[in-house]
Parts: sequence; C-alpha cells; structure tokens
Amino acid sequence: MKLPNLLAPLGKPTSEEVVQPLISGGAFHLERIVSTGQATSPGQWLIQDRDEWVMLASGSAVLRLDKDATPIAMRPGDYLHIPAGQPHRVESTDSESETVWLALHYDPL
Repeated sequence: MKLPNLLAPLGKPTSEEVVQPLISGGAFHLERIVSTGQATSPGQWLIQDRDEWVMLASGSAVLRLDKDATPIAMRPGDYLHIPAGQPHRVESTDSESETVWLALHYDPL
C-alpha cells in the first residue's frame, strides 16, 4: 500500500493555493494547504467562525493577526492558534518553493 505524504510535491506549478481535505469529524476539519507565493489580497482580512490551528510543514510564510500587529514570520515546525473571530491575513508565502501547511479548523472551546 502506498501511503500519502504530507510533503509530496504538487507535480506542476499552479497560480492558486491548493487545499486538500485530509480528515473531518463532527467538530473538526483537517486540511493540507500548499501555497506557491500566494498571499491574502491587499486590504482583505480573513475572519472565521471556527478556531484554527495552523502549522507550517515546509517553506516559509508571514502572517499578520491584526492591522497593527507585528508580522509573524513562520518557518517549518512553527504553529499558531487563531481564535474564531480574529482578523488575520497571509502577508506572503515562499514563491521559490512550495509552502505546505496543516490547518485544523474546530469549534471554539
């Protein structure tokens, strides 16, 4: 049996982020996200109804959790909890190699 691999390359370049569901349960949803230089559109802020725990598995990214917050540079192995309702955005992802995230969305505790 061939096992799926979290760090497997996409195989071909894409201009869009790729979101791949991995597993879901009643209160959670786990997905793999592969970014190749994408960022949140200028001036746009993401606000979600569910908590999110995100871990960077490969590549690099810069996040911002509020308009006045200091940008957060993420390296492989770094993780972050984003509470439901928290404005946030992806400032940048690595454009030279794939940035692979694990994102766990779950109901607020």
